Amino acid sequence: MEYKPTIEDVAKLANVSIATVSRVINNQGGVRKATEERIVNAINELGYIRSAVARSMKRKETHTIGIIVPDIKNPFFPLVVSGIEQKAREKGYYTILSSTNESPIVEEEIVKIFIERGVDGVIITTANEAGDHIKLLHDQGIPIVAVDRAIKNFEVDTVLVDNVNGSYQAVQHLILQGHKKIAIICGPQNTTPGKERFLGYKKALEDYNIPFDDKMVMQGDFMEGSGYHAAHELFDLETRPTAIFSSNNLMTIGCMKALVDLDWKLGEEVAFIGFDDVEIATFIKPKLSVVSRPMNTLGEIAVQLLYERMNVKGNLSKRQYLLSPELKIRESCQFNKIKI
Repeated sequence: MEYKPTIEDVAKLANVSIATVSRVINNQGGVRKATEERIVNAINELGYIRSAVARSMKRKETHTIGIIVPDIKNPFFPLVVSGIEQKAREKGYYTILSSTNESPIVEEEIVKIFIERGVDGVIITTANEAGDHIKLLHDQGIPIVAVDRAIKNFEVDTVLVDNVNGSYQAVQHLILQGHKKIAIICGPQNTTPGKERFLGYKKALEDYNIPFDDKMVMQGDFMEGSGYHAAHELFDLETRPTAIFSSNNLMTIGCMKALVDLDWKLGEEVAFIGFDDVEIATFIKPKLSVVSRPMNTLGEIAVQLLYERMNVKGNLSKRQYLLSPELKIRESCQFNKIKI
């Protein structure tokens, strides 16, 4: 078992008393600046998490839930968080929200801060699916629920959407409308949604005997800019696609901007389906076809699972919810407007 540094270790390394270390980590004052700096250096060197001693005693509930998302600018996450917050309030809990900007380093820092703040549980869409940093929460006995992305190295409750089936339905619809040159703007392949949506795309092509063409595969990063550049690359191909499937909402927005700049007529020269509904989907002309996810429901189920982990005595086996997406067909891929 990996050794976890204690407050005694910090005191010994800094050559001070345990009481002095306690005053520093609890911001009680009365410690000389040079001594305080020595203690802080010892804490950093040992990797001591300040609340470790407190949590080794009887844990006090704070009725707070920490939420970690990779990109708060992505319209998907505010809607999930809305579901989390509403359900949490119903159960008497408040939430603390942090965004990592897809940085595993920032995510680990946030995890440590949540431990220090004494959150009762954490709901996370991780930037690092290996989940090594989740051990910090696990060691402190803090329950965890993963949303949208799985965590590989630890047994945690998970709430996912059937990405494979969602993307399969989208590509299948385009195939049944007569399209054979179908491009995909992929998400990162080291993430659950990025990998699974690409799998759904490939499975649909295979099932309908359409040859896989790597020229039709654009690698994106779930950010608007990658959708914009991918559309430009597709436009520059000698044989352009007649249909595009975008793997997330921000890349969809970038793709739409590119189509306008390129004067590549949506719904006439190229069909389109995006994964996730976006605010502009029903406002632009033609209206966008999308694979829609039950975002509020994802958050609500996550809170329910976490609540049970925090309050039910005894062991619970790992649980996984897989929610079904809905294909919403609108004007951007109507067959009678596509020149194939």
